[in-house]
Amino acid sequence: MKFIVDNWMLILIALSSGSMLAWPLVRGSGAGALTAQGAVQLINRERAVVVDVRDAEEFAAGHMTGAKNVPLDQLEAKLATTVKNKNLPLLLVCATGTRAQRAVATAKKLGYEQAQAVAGGLKGWREANLPVEKA
Repeated sequence: MKFIVDNWMLILIALSSGSMLAWPLVRGSGAGALTAQGAVQLINRERAVVVDVRDAEEFAAGHMTGAKNVPLDQLEAKLATTVKNKNLPLLLVCATGTRAQRAVATAKKLGYEQAQAVAGGLKGWREANLPVEKA
């Protein structure tokens, strides 16, 4: 007991730093995020559908080969008509991965249980030297 009383500040620092390290795991950050190589495997092996959630202008400037464009603000209304088969893996991509993470939550709410965001978005895709096409 004397140790705890004498070293209460060190114990507090250890507990707070441990909780900060555990917070991303508890919050689930990165859950559903997929590397560019993992995305390629899903596209090739399981016929995953790629949906780009950027605006039309961003999409036209360059996008993943074969991607369909459904802007994030229209995702809830248009996803069901764009991707009819909810059993196929759904890969959501944006410029850096931030909007795609929000899109995953919307897609799962609509019944797309295999929805995943591509980590790093189109930037990560390009950094992996994977093909990009322009509209």
